[in-house]
Amino acid sequence: MSTIERSIDVHVPVRTAYDQWTQFETFPQFMEGVEDIRQIDDVHTHWRTNIAGVHREFDAEITEQRPDERVAWKSTDGEEQAGVVTFHRLDDENTRIMLQLDFHPSGAVEKAGDALGVVSHRVKGDLERFKTFIEERGSSTGAWRGEVDAPPQRGDAAAQANEASSAGGYWTPRTEEDPNAMAHGVPPMPSGPASDPLSSRSAMSTEDAQRAFDEGRPAGPLP
Repeated sequence: MSTIERSIDVHVPVRTAYDQWTQFETFPQFMEGVEDIRQIDDVHTHWRTNIAGVHREFDAEITEQRPDERVAWKSTDGEEQAGVVTFHRLDDENTRIMLQLDFHPSGAVEKAGDALGVVSHRVKGDLERFKTFIEERGSSTGAWRGEVDAPPQRGDAAAQANEASSAGGYWTPRTEEDPNAMAHGVPPMPSGPASDPLSSRSAMSTEDAQRAFDEGRPAGPLP
Protein backbone atom coordinates (compact mmCIF):
# COMPACT_ATOMS: atom_id res chain seq x y z
CA MET A 1 0.00 0.00 0.00
CA SER A 2 1.35 3.41 -1.00
CA THR A 3 0.50 6.64 0.83
CA ILE A 4 0.52 10.17 -0.54
CA GLU A 5 0.08 13.28 1.60
CA ARG A 6 -0.43 16.77 0.21
CA SER A 7 -1.77 20.09 1.50
CA ILE A 8 -2.74 23.47 0.10
CA ASP A 9 -4.06 26.78 1.45
CA VAL A 10 -7.16 28.24 -0.16
CA HIS A 11 -8.49 31.78 0.16
CA VAL A 12 -12.04 30.91 1.19
CA PRO A 13 -13.67 30.27 4.59
CA VAL A 14 -13.46 26.73 5.93
CA ARG A 15 -17.19 26.20 5.46
CA THR A 16 -16.98 27.13 1.77
CA ALA A 17 -14.04 24.80 1.14
CA TYR A 18 -15.71 21.92 2.98
CA ASP A 19 -19.11 22.41 1.33
CA GLN A 20 -17.56 22.32 -2.14
CA TRP A 21 -15.68 19.11 -1.36
CA THR A 22 -18.98 17.40 -0.52
CA GLN A 23 -20.12 18.00 -4.12
CA PHE A 24 -18.49 14.87 -5.51
CA GLU A 25 -20.10 15.16 -8.93
CA THR A 26 -18.01 18.31 -9.57
CA PHE A 27 -14.70 16.47 -9.06
CA PRO A 28 -14.18 15.88 -12.81
CA GLN A 29 -13.88 19.67 -13.19
CA PHE A 30 -10.59 19.73 -11.27
CA MET A 31 -9.42 16.12 -10.82
CA GLU A 32 -7.21 14.74 -13.57
CA GLY A 33 -8.31 11.38 -14.94
CA VAL A 34 -11.76 11.47 -13.32
CA GLU A 35 -14.35 11.30 -16.08
CA ASP A 36 -17.55 10.98 -14.09
CA ILE A 37 -18.83 10.55 -10.53
CA ARG A 38 -22.41 9.57 -9.85
CA GLN A 39 -23.88 10.09 -6.39
CA ILE A 40 -25.86 6.96 -5.49
CA ASP A 41 -26.95 8.03 -2.00
CA ASP A 42 -25.56 10.06 0.89
CA VAL A 43 -22.56 7.76 1.40
CA HIS A 44 -22.05 5.90 -1.90
CA THR A 45 -20.64 7.06 -5.24
CA HIS A 46 -19.75 5.42 -8.54
CA TRP A 47 -16.54 6.56 -10.28
CA ARG A 48 -15.34 6.34 -13.87
CA THR A 49 -11.68 7.16 -14.48
CA ASN A 50 -9.30 7.26 -17.41
CA ILE A 51 -5.66 7.39 -16.35
CA ALA A 52 -2.94 6.96 -18.96
CA GLY A 53 -5.48 5.35 -21.28
CA VAL A 54 -6.62 2.81 -18.68
CA HIS A 55 -10.38 2.99 -18.08
CA ARG A 56 -11.63 1.94 -14.66
CA GLU A 57 -14.91 1.97 -12.76
CA PHE A 58 -15.37 1.46 -9.04
CA ASP A 59 -17.69 2.24 -6.16
CA ALA A 60 -16.68 4.22 -3.09
CA GLU A 61 -18.18 4.68 0.35
CA ILE A 62 -17.93 7.63 2.73
CA THR A 63 -16.67 6.13 6.00
CA GLU A 64 -16.62 9.32 8.06
CA GLN A 65 -17.84 12.85 7.56
CA ARG A 66 -17.70 15.79 9.96
CA PRO A 67 -18.90 19.18 8.70
CA ASP A 68 -16.04 21.68 8.28
CA GLU A 69 -13.57 19.09 9.59
CA ARG A 70 -13.08 15.93 7.53
CA VAL A 71 -14.30 13.53 4.87
CA ALA A 72 -12.96 9.96 4.70
CA TRP A 73 -13.72 7.36 2.06
CA LYS A 74 -12.69 3.97 0.72
CA SER A 75 -13.35 1.97 -2.42
CA THR A 76 -15.72 -0.97 -2.05
CA ASP A 77 -14.77 -2.74 -5.26
CA GLY A 78 -12.36 -2.37 -8.14
CA GLU A 79 -9.02 -0.76 -7.33
CA GLU A 80 -8.14 -0.70 -3.64
CA GLN A 81 -7.84 2.81 -2.24
CA ALA A 82 -8.86 4.96 0.70
CA GLY A 83 -8.36 8.55 1.67
CA VAL A 84 -9.16 11.37 4.05
CA VAL A 85 -9.27 15.11 3.53
CA THR A 86 -9.23 17.47 6.51
CA PHE A 87 -10.05 21.17 6.68
CA HIS A 88 -8.23 23.54 9.02
CA ARG A 89 -9.36 27.12 9.64
CA LEU A 90 -6.45 29.55 9.35
CA ASP A 91 -8.62 32.65 9.80
CA ASP A 92 -12.05 33.84 8.70
CA GLU A 93 -11.08 33.87 5.02
CA ASN A 94 -8.41 31.17 4.67
CA THR A 95 -8.38 27.39 5.02
CA ARG A 96 -5.72 24.71 4.87
CA ILE A 97 -6.74 21.49 3.13
CA MET A 98 -4.76 18.34 3.90
CA LEU A 99 -5.25 15.22 1.79
CA GLN A 100 -4.01 11.69 2.45
CA LEU A 101 -4.48 9.01 -0.19
CA ASP A 102 -3.74 5.32 0.39
CA PHE A 103 -3.79 3.08 -2.66
CA HIS A 104 -2.52 -0.25 -3.91
CA PRO A 105 -0.99 -0.08 -7.41
CA SER A 106 -2.53 -3.05 -9.19
CA GLY A 107 -1.49 -2.85 -12.84
CA ALA A 108 1.74 -2.13 -14.67
CA VAL A 109 0.68 1.44 -15.39
CA GLU A 110 -0.19 2.15 -11.74
CA LYS A 111 3.00 0.54 -10.44
CA ALA A 112 5.16 2.47 -12.87
CA GLY A 113 3.33 5.69 -12.09
CA ASP A 114 3.71 5.14 -8.35
CA ALA A 115 7.44 4.46 -8.72
CA LEU A 116 7.95 7.63 -10.77
CA GLY A 117 5.88 9.82 -8.45
CA VAL A 118 3.26 10.42 -11.12
CA VAL A 119 0.36 9.85 -8.71
CA SER A 120 1.79 12.27 -6.16
CA HIS A 121 2.22 14.89 -8.88
CA ARG A 122 -1.36 14.32 -10.05
CA VAL A 123 -2.73 14.75 -6.50
CA LYS A 124 -0.77 18.00 -6.16
CA GLY A 125 -2.28 19.20 -9.43
CA ASP A 126 -5.78 18.21 -8.30
CA LEU A 127 -5.46 20.35 -5.16
CA GLU A 128 -4.12 23.30 -7.13
CA ARG A 129 -7.03 23.07 -9.56
CA PHE A 130 -9.48 22.82 -6.67
CA LYS A 131 -7.93 25.99 -5.22
CA THR A 132 -8.44 27.83 -8.51
CA PHE A 133 -11.96 26.42 -8.89
CA ILE A 134 -13.23 27.51 -5.46
CA GLU A 135 -11.36 30.81 -5.25
CA GLU A 136 -12.67 31.96 -8.63
CA ARG A 137 -16.23 31.09 -7.61
CA GLY A 138 -15.95 32.45 -4.08
CA SER A 139 -18.80 30.19 -3.00
CA SER A 140 -19.68 26.52 -3.16
CA THR A 141 -21.89 24.97 -5.82
CA GLY A 142 -23.85 23.17 -3.11
CA ALA A 143 -23.45 21.53 0.28
CA TRP A 144 -24.24 18.44 2.28
CA ARG A 145 -23.99 19.12 6.01
CA GLY A 146 -24.87 15.64 7.24
CA GLU A 147 -22.59 13.57 9.46
CA VAL A 148 -21.30 10.04 8.97
CA ASP A 149 -19.90 8.25 12.01
CA ALA A 150 -16.62 6.41 11.69
CA PRO A 151 -16.74 2.60 11.98
CA PRO A 152 -16.44 1.32 15.59
CA GLN A 153 -12.85 1.00 16.72
CA ARG A 154 -11.29 -1.09 19.45
CA GLY A 155 -11.95 1.05 22.49
CA ASP A 156 -10.15 1.59 25.76
CA ALA A 157 -12.03 -1.31 27.35
CA ALA A 158 -10.73 -3.76 24.77
CA ALA A 159 -7.22 -2.39 25.12
CA GLN A 160 -7.31 -2.81 28.90
CA ALA A 161 -8.67 -6.33 28.54
CA ASN A 162 -5.83 -7.24 26.19
CA GLU A 163 -3.24 -5.75 28.52
CA ALA A 164 -4.63 -7.66 31.49
CA SER A 165 -4.83 -10.90 29.52
CA SER A 166 -1.24 -10.59 28.29
CA ALA A 167 -0.14 -9.98 31.87
CA GLY A 168 -1.79 -13.22 32.97
CA GLY A 169 -4.67 -11.54 34.78
CA TYR A 170 -8.29 -10.73 34.15
CA TRP A 171 -9.96 -7.40 33.62
CA THR A 172 -13.64 -6.77 34.19
CA PRO A 173 -15.23 -3.39 33.42
CA ARG A 174 -17.31 -1.72 36.08
CA THR A 175 -21.03 -1.46 35.58
CA GLU A 176 -23.15 1.64 35.88
CA GLU A 177 -25.35 0.14 38.60
CA ASP A 178 -22.48 -0.84 40.89
CA PRO A 179 -18.92 0.46 40.30
CA ASN A 180 -17.54 -2.65 41.96
CA ALA A 181 -19.67 -5.13 40.04
CA MET A 182 -18.07 -7.52 37.59
CA ALA A 183 -19.37 -7.88 34.08
CA HIS A 184 -20.11 -11.01 32.09
CA GLY A 185 -22.95 -12.18 34.33
CA VAL A 186 -21.11 -12.10 37.68
CA PRO A 187 -23.40 -10.34 40.17
CA PRO A 188 -22.17 -7.41 42.28
CA MET A 189 -21.31 -7.94 45.93
CA PRO A 190 -24.32 -7.52 48.25
CA SER A 191 -24.51 -4.25 50.16
CA GLY A 192 -24.68 -5.83 53.62
CA PRO A 193 -22.07 -6.54 56.31
CA ALA A 194 -18.55 -6.98 55.04
CA SER A 195 -17.45 -10.50 54.12
CA ASP A 196 -14.49 -12.37 55.48
CA PRO A 197 -12.33 -12.98 52.38
CA LEU A 198 -10.91 -16.20 53.84
CA SER A 199 -14.06 -17.92 55.00
CA SER A 200 -16.70 -16.05 52.97
CA ARG A 201 -18.63 -15.63 56.20
CA SER A 202 -20.21 -12.37 57.33
CA ALA A 203 -18.05 -10.48 59.80
CA MET A 204 -19.81 -9.63 63.09
CA SER A 205 -19.76 -6.08 64.43
CA THR A 206 -18.25 -5.30 67.87
CA GLU A 207 -21.70 -4.63 69.39
CA ASP A 208 -23.09 -7.94 68.05
CA ALA A 209 -20.09 -9.80 69.38
CA GLN A 210 -20.52 -8.25 72.86
CA ARG A 211 -24.25 -9.04 72.85
CA ALA A 212 -23.56 -12.64 71.83
CA PHE A 213 -20.97 -12.95 74.60
CA ASP A 214 -23.45 -11.62 77.19
CA GLU A 215 -26.10 -14.09 75.98
CA GLY A 216 -23.69 -17.00 75.96
CA ARG A 217 -23.81 -17.41 72.16
CA PRO A 218 -20.76 -17.98 69.94
CA ALA A 219 -19.27 -14.64 68.88
CA GLY A 220 -19.59 -15.31 65.17
CA PRO A 221 -21.24 -17.64 62.67
CA LEU A 222 -20.91 -21.36 63.15
CA PRO A 223 -18.44 -23.18 60.89
